[in-house]
Amino acid sequence: MDNAIARVKDFLEAHRTTAEQFLSEFLAIPSVSADPQHRPDMKRAAEWVAQFFSQMGLAAELIQSPTGHPVVYAETPHCEGMPTVLIYGHYDVQPAEDPTLWQTPPFEPTIRGGAIYARGASDDKGQVLTHLLSVGAWYQVTKSWPLNFKFVIEGEEEVGSSVLEKFLDEQADRLACDCIVISDGNQFGPDQPAITYGLRGIAYFELRVKGPHRDLHSGSFGGTVTNPATALTRMLGQFMTQDGRVAIPGFYDDVLPLSNEERRRLRELPFDEPAFWASLGVETAWGEPGYTVLERRWARPTFEVCGLWGGYQGDGAKTVIPANAGAKISFRLVPHQDPDRIREALLSYLAQICPPGVQYEVIDLHASPAVLTSLDSPYIKAAENAVKMAFSRSPVFTREGGSIPIVSRFQQRLGADVLLLGWGQDDDNTHAPNEKFSLADFHRGTLASAYLWEFIRQIGKATDS
Repeated sequence: MDNAIARVKDFLEAHRTTAEQFLSEFLAIPSVSADPQHRPDMKRAAEWVAQFFSQMGLAAELIQSPTGHPVVYAETPHCEGMPTVLIYGHYDVQPAEDPTLWQTPPFEPTIRGGAIYARGASDDKGQVLTHLLSVGAWYQVTKSWPLNFKFVIEGEEEVGSSVLEKFLDEQADRLACDCIVISDGNQFGPDQPAITYGLRGIAYFELRVKGPHRDLHSGSFGGTVTNPATALTRMLGQFMTQDGRVAIPGFYDDVLPLSNEERRRLRELPFDEPAFWASLGVETAWGEPGYTVLERRWARPTFEVCGLWGGYQGDGAKTVIPANAGAKISFRLVPHQDPDRIREALLSYLAQICPPGVQYEVIDLHASPAVLTSLDSPYIKAAENAVKMAFSRSPVFTREGGSIPIVSRFQQRLGADVLLLGWGQDDDNTHAPNEKFSLADFHRGTLASAYLWEFIRQIGKATDS
């Protein structure tokens, strides 16, 4: 292996304290994209990222929008014949909410127990910074860029990525690349790194049911009109069979089944099912028969009720038939399922099961297809080698049950392999009070990133030869 990576490793080791200082600076900016009051902080965070690129020797561009938050874009000078890597991450964070639930203030980064605590520590400031630090270290040591890099660091991942989607639609050619690297997730467990090669997609809707033109006294009118809340629950109750399968006709028609090799890999993962249920405070499993818990979580489609309302919600009793009721419903999708086809199947099914006396409305909230990267990809192999070098342990290969809609947009528009390299842990409290990120994983993730560029360089050299 080229001696350069050994010198990069030494550089990163010598500058661990500086890296942690950069991380603390970044985390101290309350870049909450969902809160209009933090709009100045969002601008400050974007400028911080741009300034970091400037220190790396790159000119950063802020892709602006009158209503949204900037995308920070930068790229290295093009080197003909070398692979091009697009690094994606986000500088916006979730609201901190009740500060009394935090042991230390959410935007005053604090180190304790080997972890740094702050909103955004794991999601995603700490993780995206690992890649910026590693690329910068390569340049500091070698005075050259190991690959062609393009950086897209956005400020709206937590609220829909509208500015980035417009940028992608309008300038996809500018973002052309061979591989996309994203770190915005978790390892499989403590000291067990993972490479995620698949994400489920999503189709999310709001279902509204309307009955009488006003709330009615349940004593005076009960038994004479259809209660929208009752109608809604009857409809929702018909979305799934008793054994946990989605009952909508045609829902499974396009599902890509797990291969026997994938099922074998998942069975071999060190998964403690009783401990998993205990960690959630429940006693047992429930779901589609014939599949393990990990298969259901990562590679099978699902239906869930995510929110439910209708009628009186206050203290005590109020005898009322509500005029309206509603629910937030989501379908997690797997490869080959088309969100548009799922929507059409949903509408057709609702027309069949809606009780008389009420009307319904379906509102599209958001949707994206699933993502799957072939395990035969040379970039997957490069990532496997890089993670093994940095963590002193081979990664396992996992899928993820959640969805990152922009990932599917990247894959559709750019046609590149996606590497999902999460350095976090399940207990990092992302989106919750006391979010944290292990400093050991922060540094190992940075080192793994540095090794990744070396192994991808070798792909380029092999291609040239």
